[in-house]
Amino acid sequence: MSEVPDPSAAAVPEPFDHRTLLATLPELPGVYRMLDAAGNVLYVGKAKALKKRVASYFRENHPSPRIALMVQQIARVETTVTRSEAEALLLENNLIKGLNPRYNILFRDDKSYPYILMTKDEFPRIGYYRGSLDTKRAEYFGPYPSAVAVRESVHLLQRMFRLRTCEDSVYSNRSRPCLLYQIKRCSGPCVDLIKPAAYAEDVQLARMFLQGRQQEVIKRLTGAMEAASAELAFEQAAIYRDQITSLRYVQEKQYVESTRGEDLDVVVAVEEGGMVCVNLAMVRGGRHLGDRPHFPSGSASCPPDEALTAFLEQHYLDHPIPGKILVNLPPDDEVAGALAELAARPVPIVEPRQGMPRMWVEMAVSNARLAITARRTTLSLQGKRQQALAEALGLESIDRIECFDISHTQGEATVASCVVYAGNGMKKSEYRRFNIRDITPGDDYAAMRQAVQRRYEKVASGESVAPDLILIDGGKGQVAAAAAIMAELGLAHLPMVGVAKGEERKPGLETLIFPESASGHREPLQLPPENPALHLIQEVRDEAHRFAISGHRAARGKTRRTSRLEEIGGIGPKRRKALITHFGGLQGIAAASVEQLASIPGISDELAEKIYAALH
Repeated sequence: MSEVPDPSAAAVPEPFDHRTLLATLPELPGVYRMLDAAGNVLYVGKAKALKKRVASYFRENHPSPRIALMVQQIARVETTVTRSEAEALLLENNLIKGLNPRYNILFRDDKSYPYILMTKDEFPRIGYYRGSLDTKRAEYFGPYPSAVAVRESVHLLQRMFRLRTCEDSVYSNRSRPCLLYQIKRCSGPCVDLIKPAAYAEDVQLARMFLQGRQQEVIKRLTGAMEAASAELAFEQAAIYRDQITSLRYVQEKQYVESTRGEDLDVVVAVEEGGMVCVNLAMVRGGRHLGDRPHFPSGSASCPPDEALTAFLEQHYLDHPIPGKILVNLPPDDEVAGALAELAARPVPIVEPRQGMPRMWVEMAVSNARLAITARRTTLSLQGKRQQALAEALGLESIDRIECFDISHTQGEATVASCVVYAGNGMKKSEYRRFNIRDITPGDDYAAMRQAVQRRYEKVASGESVAPDLILIDGGKGQVAAAAAIMAELGLAHLPMVGVAKGEERKPGLETLIFPESASGHREPLQLPPENPALHLIQEVRDEAHRFAISGHRAARGKTRRTSRLEEIGGIGPKRRKALITHFGGLQGIAAASVEQLASIPGISDELAEKIYAALH
């Protein structure tokens, strides 16, 4: 008699045989991917020696509960050998961003950091800059942690060295000095009020200041002041005196300053109440320029040292690596080697014990704790606002809100926006704009129908996630138009509310409009101005309005820069020039008959009819 196999026994997965895997791994740099039984990537890591690093995950007592939980789910490990640690770091970062593994720590910092730009013109311009660096046309000083830090430094340079900040288009067309010259913030090179040699000297002093060589600048200015006094050039000596005074004032105000003029970053990781913050402070030319907190988004909970390591690996792939990095916790041993390979020089990662570096680290730690407190307060406030809105509308909970708005100028360049609020804030990566076409210009109801239909067709087909609440910036007409489309798509069950502006469009007087439904009519609701639910609605509605109007202005500007003739097939530059030359412009072309259009060389009867139809 044959035995019947037990199906439950067959369903139990075999334990992962890590010994067989380790026997095949080389002692070479590379990247490893941990996968579960379903083929989902759990974790991506890099290693200087694959065999040694992967073996560290299969010890009996793992120090990290998060990693220990992950190891229990491993069913397969895939590896890729690379030529170096730096190459492994690059590959690891690309895989983390592409696969978003559950157990990796991910810092989403897509913003580029701002710089001070100094052009290489005869009379160089200084200014704020953000973007890719073109060292052929300019010098760049930074990066700075915020736009505020850059603008404060630019204003300081204007006051001390009077360098121009105007764009070349303005600079080249001046016939008299501007207000900045009058208030002694510019030396007036645009109208030859300063000689090139003198301006070049000011540029050199500004460059030295940005490099942290303040004492050298003061020494040179003092010598110049004494020389001017000896030659009885007292006005010039007074200018040097004022520059020296400004520099000494900055030194007194900038108490967090190193006399060595070094460039370094301070990176600290702090954990409080289950929340981890990595704070990055920047020191350039010995001056502390401020800091910026970062919060991991790829892992709910992680130790601070792991967060610090992840930040160092991810941040410095996209941003310049400084001469030194100060930390409050020791990162992974392999990080320094990988960064040194990327920078083609040693990159010391130091835990300072005394002096100014120690004070910088302590400041960064304090600011990280403040950032955690502020974030926790914000999250609590957002949660209260979402709860208040759900209660006001009679919903169980609200996590995702989508809001629509329409923008146009008398029907021209109609654009609809859809912004998304999810979790605890606006999700800009999920915003959408819709260019509205094939409607009567100025028909807001038709524009709203088209935008809602184009957005929720994907939800109806299961290709996109549905919101918990839909906000419509408008009154009964817009809400009715949107609700009709939602009914056609089979999504009438999704909650929808219109936000009608109050008397004189004053904030706090908005009325909430509800669509007609099978269950009956619901009267409009007006929340008190101090209600947190109304504050959340206003925030999302205002963002939708901003996003719509910025899209509309861009579309309108593009339309007005483009000739309508360019949209007609068969009309190239030569034919367009011939038509404009003959008829004197678009208005004359539009007034011409088909026969008149066809009389132009190169314009056939068929093309003339096509032009006439397009313009009428």
